[in-house]
Amino acid sequence: MTNLSMYERLPFDEATTPPRVSTGDLPDPGDVQRVVTEAYERYRTTTDGVVADYIPALAAASPDLFGISVVGARGRSFEIGDVDVRFSIQSVSKPFVFALVCEDVGYDPARQQLGVNSTGMPFNSLLAVELNATRTMNPLVNAGAIATTSLVSGATAAAKLDRVCRGLSAFAGRELSMSEDVYASEAASNMRNQGIAHLLRSYGKLYFDPDGATDVYTRQCSLEVTVHDLAVMGATLANGGVNPQSGERVVAPGTCRRVLAVMATAGLYELSGDWLYEIGVPGKSGVSGGIVTVAPGKGALATYSPPLDAAGNSVRGQLVTKYLSERIGLNLFASEPRASDAP
Repeated sequence: MTNLSMYERLPFDEATTPPRVSTGDLPDPGDVQRVVTEAYERYRTTTDGVVADYIPALAAASPDLFGISVVGARGRSFEIGDVDVRFSIQSVSKPFVFALVCEDVGYDPARQQLGVNSTGMPFNSLLAVELNATRTMNPLVNAGAIATTSLVSGATAAAKLDRVCRGLSAFAGRELSMSEDVYASEAASNMRNQGIAHLLRSYGKLYFDPDGATDVYTRQCSLEVTVHDLAVMGATLANGGVNPQSGERVVAPGTCRRVLAVMATAGLYELSGDWLYEIGVPGKSGVSGGIVTVAPGKGALATYSPPLDAAGNSVRGQLVTKYLSERIGLNLFASEPRASDAP
């Protein structure tokens, strides 16, 4: 199992700085902006990690890029750094496309056809497909994500792609566009995903043409977002499916809680347990350097920094997320004794 080595660099400082307890809302806005700025200044000089290069187009990203965005469930933003830089959404798209499928086919059919349990294996594992009877396992590993995309409404690949683009744009509150360079780079090197799709088809666990489904999935991952977009998308899940800045209802409240449950158990793949143990909030990472975490009822935190650790997760993103989770009360498992009612 891969070690979550980056957390060893962040002191577990509850003895000196007790973490805030989740209260169902974000703290005072001034406190939030102050802590966001502290996190940025604390970690902007961190040089650990390596920019992903297995997708050639991603290798060109500057390792110095770094942005943080917190968007509350009432729509207020707290941001610093490179919040307007666009990058490909990659695997962070997966929970949001799963949300669209829950809307399109229903919660229970989505669970039956895709699964909701973690694999305990890497995101692109073929072995996980072979060893597990459900084959797809969950919507956040590549096998399950390709199957999820194959379930998106639409009789053609073009119709499915249109549904994905419109749906994710509604989550972000603006029209998203695709990076042709990233798409071309991924399409030329995604043989493993093509193989996964055909393997799923052989088991009856893909619901559209394998090559068409893989192509739509590749285009989905090539949509460009900013760290602000990711925070708004996450805040939409935190706000019962209503985009807190545009006011548009994107998905139903029941979809949000099911998507967040899967993010909690599988959003960081085989390290999801470590993530919950350290961070205590559902999250999803992507190899372009984005991470989004969602605190239901409160809002979402998104980070962008391209250098990744050995597990493929943004180094600065992990450090910032833990820092802010403790200091603005995001951890869903944190509590404190109730005041005594005794005289």
